[in-house]
Amino acid sequence: MTRRFPIRIFLSAVALAAWSANAADHWPQFRGPGGRGLAAEAVPTTWQIASGENLRWSTEIPGLAHASPIVWGPHLFLTTVDRPGPRPTIKTGVYGSGDSHKEKEPHQWRLLCVDRATGAIVWNKPAHEAVPSQERHLKATHCNSTPATDGTCLVAIFGSEGLFCFEMDGTLRWRKPLGKMDAGPWDSPMLQWSFASSPVLHDGKVIVQCDVLSEQFLAVFDARDGRELWRTARQEVANWCTPALAEVGGRTQIVVNGWKQIGGYDLATGRQVWTISGGGDIPVPAPLIVGDWAFFTSAHGTARPLRAIRLAEAKGDITPPTIGDTNAAVAWCHPKLGSYMQTPIAVGDLLWSCDWQGILTCVDRATGKIHYSERLQKAGQAFTASGVAAGKHLYFVNEGGDVFVVPIGPQFSVVAKNSLDGLGLATPAIASGTIYFRTTERLLAIGPR
Repeated sequence: MTRRFPIRIFLSAVALAAWSANAADHWPQFRGPGGRGLAAEAVPTTWQIASGENLRWSTEIPGLAHASPIVWGPHLFLTTVDRPGPRPTIKTGVYGSGDSHKEKEPHQWRLLCVDRATGAIVWNKPAHEAVPSQERHLKATHCNSTPATDGTCLVAIFGSEGLFCFEMDGTLRWRKPLGKMDAGPWDSPMLQWSFASSPVLHDGKVIVQCDVLSEQFLAVFDARDGRELWRTARQEVANWCTPALAEVGGRTQIVVNGWKQIGGYDLATGRQVWTISGGGDIPVPAPLIVGDWAFFTSAHGTARPLRAIRLAEAKGDITPPTIGDTNAAVAWCHPKLGSYMQTPIAVGDLLWSCDWQGILTCVDRATGKIHYSERLQKAGQAFTASGVAAGKHLYFVNEGGDVFVVPIGPQFSVVAKNSLDGLGLATPAIASGTIYFRTTERLLAIGPR
């Protein structure tokens, strides 16, 4: 018997197949393909929200979240968490207070689909409702983790509420508890700052790094049914780092940042391949993988390293005697140039690291030679969102919503400074010549009109 499809569904399938053929139309996870933050096609360097210059659209998003938008074909997907009453507030800026904010009202975690062409919300579906089981930092939200997709499903971590997998239409496929995601500083366990590590989807597998106060582990789940494939315990402090993937010697490694157990794990078995310790004791940035090199940074306490690891040489414990030393696996290390919040970005032979006060450092990726270390701004707002690159420029967002545009090259300059007209703590997404910014209230599409 011949099966007939409605013409509308058939045309939608054809359109999605056409989109899927172009990798530039996808930004499937935190910092895009491979977590590298790179897009080949240029996006505008200047815009004006008030006048509409290079503003394709602006859409209000309910709730409060720092999760970045992701892109698959003609749609953006993003998560948020909402509650009755006024929108919650956050405290931005450079400050040392680690106070927690407790909320006793029921919250609703939601998954949204947005039309890339118009900014219209295609659907807005509830995923889970509960009183948050953990408190959040004054600067954080209850929805910090960026979702991921491979075009067949969407996965998201909602902190202690668990790991969720959805069909592409927002229908729940499965949910798995991850335990008590009590993220806070190791030396002040009474503080709770909210979870922020994002999941990674690869070859039908969901990879999660869950380093929290109560338990630390790396785990892999089957995206089809949520079956746990393996779980490896770690001896770590609570951190907010997203894992990355690297191909080394014909095998795939999961590469993770941390303080005590930075390292690589075999994707197939969960076996630890190598490890290095030391650095900032409140790690946040994700590893940056470029070929068979891995770049790490962190900054808190006595150390703030920026360092490069040759993954082909990394086996066993590769920790040098002192943090600035090198060996066969540690190619170079700057003990005091690391970043507290931002993941580094590399384009060609150059690598940039921006610290939370806006000091941007550019080094040679292979040797660590410093080309410059300059301030993007004189003082004021902190930098939480990680930098991204499009065409010949880098884009760095401060918490006040100012976007600094820097040319890709060994000489420092700021070619433009633009406002988002809102607070900016989420890392942008880029697809097909448009850059998407999430503020605490809106989703903005910046591109040629």
